[in-house]
Amino acid sequence: MDRVFDLAIVGGGINGCGIARDAVGRGNSVFLCEMNDLASGTSSWSTKLVHGGLRYLEYYEFRLVRHALMEREILWQIAPHIIRPLRFVLPHHSGLRPAWLLRLGLFLYDHIGGRHLLPPTRSVDLVHDEVGKPLIANRYTKGFEYSDCFVDDARLVVLTARDAADRGAEIRTRSRAVEIRQVEGIWQVTVESTITGERTTIQARALVNAGGPWVEQVLSSGSGVNARAKVRLVQGSHIVVPRLYQHDRAYIFQNADGRIIFVIPYQNDFTLIGTTDRDYDGDPAKVKATDEEIRYLCASASEYLAKPVKPEDVVWTYSGVRPLYDDGASEAKAATRDYVFELDTPGGAPLLSIYGGKITTYRRLAEEALERLAPYLRSAKAEQGWTGKAPLPGGDMDVSAVAALSAELTRKYPFLTAAHAGRLAHAYGTRATKLLGSAKSFADLGFSFGATLTESEVRYLIANEWAYSAEDIVWRRSKLGLRLSADEVTALDEWIKAHRASGDRPLREAGGRP
Repeated sequence: MDRVFDLAIVGGGINGCGIARDAVGRGNSVFLCEMNDLASGTSSWSTKLVHGGLRYLEYYEFRLVRHALMEREILWQIAPHIIRPLRFVLPHHSGLRPAWLLRLGLFLYDHIGGRHLLPPTRSVDLVHDEVGKPLIANRYTKGFEYSDCFVDDARLVVLTARDAADRGAEIRTRSRAVEIRQVEGIWQVTVESTITGERTTIQARALVNAGGPWVEQVLSSGSGVNARAKVRLVQGSHIVVPRLYQHDRAYIFQNADGRIIFVIPYQNDFTLIGTTDRDYDGDPAKVKATDEEIRYLCASASEYLAKPVKPEDVVWTYSGVRPLYDDGASEAKAATRDYVFELDTPGGAPLLSIYGGKITTYRRLAEEALERLAPYLRSAKAEQGWTGKAPLPGGDMDVSAVAALSAELTRKYPFLTAAHAGRLAHAYGTRATKLLGSAKSFADLGFSFGATLTESEVRYLIANEWAYSAEDIVWRRSKLGLRLSADEVTALDEWIKAHRASGDRPLREAGGRP
């Protein structure tokens, strides 16, 4: 326990990993612990969007929207394999927000965020344009089409952590911070492995509490800090159904209750619908989409779509808890999505707690967090803003090059189907060749678990991306759980356990201890 890190971070979601990456890139020594898998909490249960948040304009969240809009193209350029442009169609509903208000909001959306690469808003004739065909005939005649981006949220977290580890950060998953105390101006964090029960203690000059829904529990682990801010837990649930239409645009539908939902093309053969907003009281680890929420999302989509969406169509649901800053808003949908910091210095050493935030603004949040902690950290060796210029692992390509990469993989590995090559290109970018290696045939990739998942890929994910279980692989490192049967997932889990038990060294994590 002689080593003293410059910064320790509790929480392996997008905020914790973003801060770890930025801090280590500035020359600081960094330790991060996560009690479960990376992105296993709020960060993997989002609507999968890098967006400005059009509806936040109604709540006068201009700062949040502007910053989020500015981040869209920055994130797209550093991770073009897992982020892509997405056009949204907003049908005009005569009984809800007037057309002039929508035009004003979209004008602001186009102009306050420094849009350079994404195409602007356009008006849409829903009677004749193909995007009007899935809608109820003659009910919606005009609308608007605007730009945002789609993101593989869990991979964004993992690749951010991977880059932090590549630069020297220690990332320790399945390690719970069970005690936090300060001794002579140094934080001592006792970490317990949730797998072995082994405890270790690390020291750090500064501490970040990025516990998300568990931010208050982290403070109660002996830190000596009584939280002044309060976290508001808001449940957001989503449903996935078989593909509802053939074109590549998404929809944003207005509901009579003032909320909006998104309907988004997902994983080629599916459609994602969400999200709900309801206050949550309970264990964030046990949150599940309720029957009421599923019916709500189906009914909301069916208000617009010619083919009704029914609960029996749902093939998968997921739900997460957003740890919002409690600003006293009367309704969950009106609670601010902006982030709030609380900096305490009990005994002299800093503890920065994070409330709220959005995936889209995680990079700016990290920069601001390090500005707050700058008096307690080493002088920066890298310029501020470097995280917006350096690509994430696999993202060292032009934003338009992912399709070309997919074609290149099929040329180099002719045994790959176009769908398999495309999936690898979008998941791993230029690092796809690392898991394919010198394979000359599909059989060279080892055992096939189904849905193009091979032993080679599983070994890569465990050795390089902290995957530990089948769930980590099929629901966070990929979404192959939508295509694999329950028996195939069980077989994957049993394979991992058997090979780990046999002392298979390639199943040891390279980026930090599990």
